[in-house]
Amino acid sequence: MCGIVGYVGDKQAAGVLVGGLKRLEYRGYDSAGVAVLDGTQLTVIRATGKLRNLEGKVATEQPKGTAGIGHTRWATHGRPSDENAHPHTFEGVSVVHNGIIENHLALKAELKGRGHVFSSETDSEVFAHLIRDELKAGKTLPDAVRAATKLVKGTYALVVVTGSEPNHIVCTRESQPMVLGLSEGQNFVASDVPALLDHTRDVIFMEDGDLGVVSKQGIALFNRAGAPVTRKTTRIDWTPGMAEKGGHKHFMHKEIIEQPRAIADTLRGRILRSEGDVHFDGWNLTDAQVKSMERVWILACGTSFHSGLAGKWMIESLARIPVEVELASEFRYRDPIVQKGQLAVAISQSGETLDTLAAMREAKTRGATTMTLCNVIGSAMTREADFTALTNAGPEIGVASTKAFTTQLAGLYLLAIKLGRVKGTLSAKEAQAHLEKLSEVPKLVEHVLKTETKVKEIARTYLHAQDFLFLGRGPMQSVALEGALKLKEISYIHAEGYAGGEMKHGPIALIDEKMPVVVVAPSEPHVHYEKIIGNIEEVRARGGQVIAIVEEGDEHAKSLANHFIEIPKSSALVAPIIATVPLQLLAYHIADLRGTDVDQPRNLAKSVTVE
Repeated sequence: MCGIVGYVGDKQAAGVLVGGLKRLEYRGYDSAGVAVLDGTQLTVIRATGKLRNLEGKVATEQPKGTAGIGHTRWATHGRPSDENAHPHTFEGVSVVHNGIIENHLALKAELKGRGHVFSSETDSEVFAHLIRDELKAGKTLPDAVRAATKLVKGTYALVVVTGSEPNHIVCTRESQPMVLGLSEGQNFVASDVPALLDHTRDVIFMEDGDLGVVSKQGIALFNRAGAPVTRKTTRIDWTPGMAEKGGHKHFMHKEIIEQPRAIADTLRGRILRSEGDVHFDGWNLTDAQVKSMERVWILACGTSFHSGLAGKWMIESLARIPVEVELASEFRYRDPIVQKGQLAVAISQSGETLDTLAAMREAKTRGATTMTLCNVIGSAMTREADFTALTNAGPEIGVASTKAFTTQLAGLYLLAIKLGRVKGTLSAKEAQAHLEKLSEVPKLVEHVLKTETKVKEIARTYLHAQDFLFLGRGPMQSVALEGALKLKEISYIHAEGYAGGEMKHGPIALIDEKMPVVVVAPSEPHVHYEKIIGNIEEVRARGGQVIAIVEEGDEHAKSLANHFIEIPKSSALVAPIIATVPLQLLAYHIADLRGTDVDQPRNLAKSVTVE
């Protein structure tokens, strides 16, 4: 959650900070602010609402100075307001903070007892007060920050400036992402890479407990004990243009259209067609480990959880290993029976989702080998997992995930083939057939994108609906769940996804002539086709409006639907990727026609780094 930027150099910091925050507004957009140092003079400007409100204030007030910090907020403690916006400042100490201070009430009470007066409802302001007390006790800013963090229970990405030490900023992290940017004569800190791309692609990903002192001349890193440490520099191959809209009205639309390229990048270099095998960089499971593997755990939240449900079908079908798909937010609180030799796959677009990271750690503690499937190199999960498979989707800026989901499905299909080959449940010839189908997916998605005009017409028909149902069977259940999630996230229409067989166990009571029901009805797998057709008949019998996702040439399913969207014929395990795309377009166009903020839907943030 939230976005952080810090800068020290020769340029006017305010413009650099606002520019970086624009790249991070997808992480939070309830309020924003900057603190700029001009020598010992500290100027703080904050504004409620979207970043443009802060931008207007900065343009009017024109704060001077070549060092500073900025923040765009997703509210946790305290309503969105100017007072609750970051940076928080107390007696010349200004801080920006991502995370949660679990003991903030006790700390506030103690500080108030010593005469401190608080100006916000936030937990984050506590840091400014604690650090100021440590500075008064004679500590340097780095030592004061280190001492303050020892008093705090919780998580933090923290960046601090003070007029008493004007030539540098200090940053530290614990269970929250933070990245340092390196450039000649200027240096940066941010909560995510896109904030840095206009200035540098050479970055250092900080580790938990690291404390950085960032100056114009360079960056010094220290561990919890204050001893110097060295972290490797990573070259990011994303360009600034990859994070721009490229002529599209919204980032979400751009990212839907990018999916053929994104999926191709997920597959590139991994398909060994002649051998009938899959190559993963860093794969460190021995054949003996895979052959004796008794269970795979998939740990994820939200959209990634839905991809995991489809991944269960893929792995169990091809590798014949039992798979448990777990909501990461619940996993570590129920004493899960994880055993040594099992594989835990943590799925996250950002690689920083706190619940998923904690679940992965829990599985690792209990003896599982850990793998992460994510999109961001250098993220916490990639650093802590035993091995990583990057989806290579490129930056995803729209809060509602699209290309992350389809590339995760492609990555899980590759994993299923790899496990099946090592396990011996897939022959080389069988694997070649699956790899051939996977390699065709980018072209199939390109074909589906041509249905956009028709999808938009359907969206116009149902843009005033108050409720939607989404139904799917087998691996299409995950598509139904994801379709419902996309619609509710960005259009604010109530939508629910169900396995088709569950409709008659309750949801059927909701169906009337006003209820649109989206039915994902490809003919594969055949065992589910007649069943899902039966669901369509049940909806029709009660006057419901059927929007069917059907394979080209399926005249029977088309004849039963009020509206249909055709997708190319594909196999059972490829179909979830293909069938997802029209549902993304449907959600997008309904939301756009309703006039909602598609890229930054209310109450949501891109990377959920708090519980």
